[in-house]
Amino acid sequence: MGYAHRVDGERKIHLKDFDPHGHADVGREEAEEKTARLCEEMTELQEMLYAASQHSVLIVLQGRDTSGKDGTIRKVTGPLNAQGCGVSSFKVPTSEELAHDFLWRVHAKAPARGQIRIFNRSHYEDVLVVRVHQLVPEKAWRARYDHINRFEELLTDSGAIILKFYLHISRKEQEQRLLEREQDPTKSWKLSTSDWQEREYWGAYTEAYEDAISRCSTSHAPWHIVPADRKWFRNLAVAETIVEALRPCKKGWLAHLEEIGRREKAAIAELRRNHASAPPHP
Repeated sequence: MGYAHRVDGERKIHLKDFDPHGHADVGREEAEEKTARLCEEMTELQEMLYAASQHSVLIVLQGRDTSGKDGTIRKVTGPLNAQGCGVSSFKVPTSEELAHDFLWRVHAKAPARGQIRIFNRSHYEDVLVVRVHQLVPEKAWRARYDHINRFEELLTDSGAIILKFYLHISRKEQEQRLLEREQDPTKSWKLSTSDWQEREYWGAYTEAYEDAISRCSTSHAPWHIVPADRKWFRNLAVAETIVEALRPCKKGWLAHLEEIGRREKAAIAELRRNHASAPPHP
């Protein structure tokens, strides 16, 4: 179906062309039922991914404050086996991280084969917040688009499946969610004056996201724009995209696992023959 909008990178995108409140004529109940089935299939695919250890999966979640990065992790990837799935968040760089290139701290968190790694914010912060707040010269952040593309190509050449999601929320919906946080004691820990301050840069962030998505959407690491005003549709779109990206690998993983099984069965049979023909212990 394609509930998320895959960006082909052939033209400059404009976020105003994508409806953050869209739901593809799917109702909430239907969406939640589909999401549950997709999550069940995802857990089966994860088991094969882990056992075959031929690929890794990197899921990048980007979006404005309250767009639902934490909720997506909890609702979509929450059922996955924690043994093969982890989350990394990238906040303000430490002094040690600033002493290295901007991808140094990111590369260290890239998933190993057999693993799924979710980036809750990512290396794209270095062409987003860094750009909007002019933390480095323009020449520096502009060069990073090419650095990012080469970095992601390196990962895919090493067997990574990269899925990048921009959770597209409207300004009106963001304001409503920020106000709701103030009324909910269980979410008071999320309150931050910076969330309101960052809203003042809405237009600048829009331009930064449009450039990042357009410049860094490639055939090996595409961006997907996800309507995120409706949380249940956001979850469906992300779950569907992940499962559809993993399905083509299933046949190869099964063949590899069957070959492993044949080798092990042969080794066990040989062990039993040797044991049967060995002279008894004195």
